[in-house]
Amino acid sequence: MPDASTPPDLDALRILRALVERGTDFVVIGGIATVLHGSSRNTFDLDVTFAVDPRNLEALGEVLLSLGARLRGVPDDVPFIPDAATLRKVEVLTLDTVAGRFDVLARPAGAGSYAELRRTAERYDVGGFVVLVASIPSLIAMKRAAGRPKDLADIAELEAIQRLRAQIR
Repeated sequence: MPDASTPPDLDALRILRALVERGTDFVVIGGIATVLHGSSRNTFDLDVTFAVDPRNLEALGEVLLSLGARLRGVPDDVPFIPDAATLRKVEVLTLDTVAGRFDVLARPAGAGSYAELRRTAERYDVGGFVVLVASIPSLIAMKRAAGRPKDLADIAELEAIQRLRAQIR
């Protein structure tokens, strides 16, 4: 049985639903995006990037509060207040929430601008609501910039998915 410091299993739909219901402007990136495009990869967290306008930062902060977000790997006595002023300064937050691990990135390496990432994103229905998911070319660029072994393996799989899609069209 996990102890109190172990985050719960990932409930990505719960996090995504909270973001959508609050009207947060975000794009799904990382492993969940790869899976939504057809990858067989396992992932244990949800990664998103977000618009940095004041209204959106407030919405994101409210979602983080509703999910009981805590900084991963930081003692609980270190204060974390996810308000717009804090989120405006953030590049990457790795969080544990009541719905599992959730990472938010303001400017993921290799992604270009948020506006471009959002413009090229694909829409996916994930169980009664729609989310924007980074396009395969955007994911490949981000994974190439990260350069970790698991990212390089993801690139090969995403390129294969992209080739299959082109053959079907």
